[in-house]
Amino acid sequence: MSLGGMLSSAFLRPLGLAALAAAVPLLLLYLRKPDPTRVAFPAVEFLLGDREERRSRPAFRRFRRNAVLVIQLFAIGALAVTLAAPYVPVSEQRTVEETVLVVDRSASMATQSEGATRFDRAVDAARDDVSAETSVVLSGAATEITVRRAPATAAREALGDLAVTGAPGDLSEAIERAVAVAGEDARIVVVSDFADAGWRTAVSAARARGYSVDLRQFDGGGSTNVGVVDRSFADGAMSVRIRNFGDSRTERRIELGDASRSLTLAPGDAAEIALPVPVGGGRLRLAPSDDFALDDSVPIAAPDDPEIDVLVVTNRERRPLVAALSVIRGTDVTVTRPPASVSGEYDAVVFSVVEPGRLLDGTLRVARETLSRGGGVVIQAQPNLSAVGYGDLLPIEPNGTATDPAVGRAAESRLTEGVTFPAPESYVTADLRAGRALLRTANGTPLLATASIDGGRVLYYGYPANGSAFAHNYRYPVFWKRALFDLTGRRPLADLNRETGDRLQFESVTTVGTPTGTIEAESVTLRRVGVYAAGGERYAASLASRAESNVSAPPVSGGSPGAGTETESRTVPLELTPVAAGIAALAALAELAFLRYRGDL
Repeated sequence: MSLGGMLSSAFLRPLGLAALAAAVPLLLLYLRKPDPTRVAFPAVEFLLGDREERRSRPAFRRFRRNAVLVIQLFAIGALAVTLAAPYVPVSEQRTVEETVLVVDRSASMATQSEGATRFDRAVDAARDDVSAETSVVLSGAATEITVRRAPATAAREALGDLAVTGAPGDLSEAIERAVAVAGEDARIVVVSDFADAGWRTAVSAARARGYSVDLRQFDGGGSTNVGVVDRSFADGAMSVRIRNFGDSRTERRIELGDASRSLTLAPGDAAEIALPVPVGGGRLRLAPSDDFALDDSVPIAAPDDPEIDVLVVTNRERRPLVAALSVIRGTDVTVTRPPASVSGEYDAVVFSVVEPGRLLDGTLRVARETLSRGGGVVIQAQPNLSAVGYGDLLPIEPNGTATDPAVGRAAESRLTEGVTFPAPESYVTADLRAGRALLRTANGTPLLATASIDGGRVLYYGYPANGSAFAHNYRYPVFWKRALFDLTGRRPLADLNRETGDRLQFESVTTVGTPTGTIEAESVTLRRVGVYAAGGERYAASLASRAESNVSAPPVSGGSPGAGTETESRTVPLELTPVAAGIAALAALAELAFLRYRGDL
């Protein structure tokens, strides 16, 4: 133990011992004091010498000379000890009036053990810790205070309404919130499996502030746990990472739609497997399941019709634009040369290098029908743009051409994020007529603009087919994939499939179907594993957390399940300051008495 720790174990204010420094000048004063000059008077020595020798011994004479110094040093020491506030720890029984319960309902608490989940057993134990005033702090998808200083009956009812979430939690934050709501003499009780490694600092801080913190651990089950700890999406396929957290070699079968794989994992091993995502989504499963089922199943959201039908209207085929659209997985590109007639239904119509006078009314009608169904239309710039006859489908008003423009900074949007747009050699000068410009030249001409027309989305692409270095940029196909998804209202699979604990944000109050029912909200926290429906879109939430899937935890001391009681025994300091002060006062009186005895007073 360090010197500071040793002093703190005996004194409440160890800094008071600094008063011992007062002994230094006292000692210096005594050391510098000159010895008295002895003058011999034979006649007097003849009369008094024998009696004095009989009454005093040499040791006692030395004590008389230095006794005042010893008494003064003792008084300084007693005063310093008084200022340092000495104490001894004693045990005290008190009635618990206020309790703050920290209830962990993070995903790992769903682990099955002894016929029940860790969470169910933790809540049952927490009911026994309820006192006259009880606050309940929850750790899960978010840290919440469900009741604050409620009577015992209300607190028990609140505990009965709780359910475990499928999201990771922050136990450390919950303990810090508990300290914030706790009264001066409150007791803090934490019920958890303590699989989260970050809670110890928060507990130490709470105890340092004088709070009694009892830890109740519920860590059964999970010895054979194998689960999905990560997943990603690319090109219509899903890759999952599976880890064996158990202590024995195990086999699992992975099933998704009509596809399945088998793998064998040693303890601590992980493997990655890719499977195609079924049309309309589905659910990936690990078989057989185990004590921690939340990471054995991954719901997947996907469009019912993953294919995007694109019509390209152009008088110049085999261009970079057609190639970029064709390489997008899940697209079916049809190219037609006007004035050929067009029929059928499409998700997006792209006009590029259309010669004036060749665009038929039927083709424009197909474009407007596409917009009315919520689809998209793209119009690419060309020198004679105003003569083609797009009418009000164009979100800009062309008024000429120019060359070598300076390009401004792109506006923030999903289309422009991470894309550097070079300046075109030539461009169509124009004014924005509708919608929003995402990219402009230095003189204000829109190079990229979007607008909502007839229920759909129109994109004006201001880079002409010739004279644009952007068509050879590696981000060019990425831009067109984003544009196609945005225009058709499609979302990437990564946007539709979230992790529990994420939030869905909407522009206004929206009806949201959740795994537990329907709610009206502007935002929703994905607390449960399952499918959420909002605004005609489906979202899937799954637990993909290596830390939360590792449900094992080392044993924790500081309490035992079901140790609730109306009273508690705690160690408190019994101050000895009055005793030390009394000793210092006695030392001062002793000095006065000795001086009087010696005849100095």
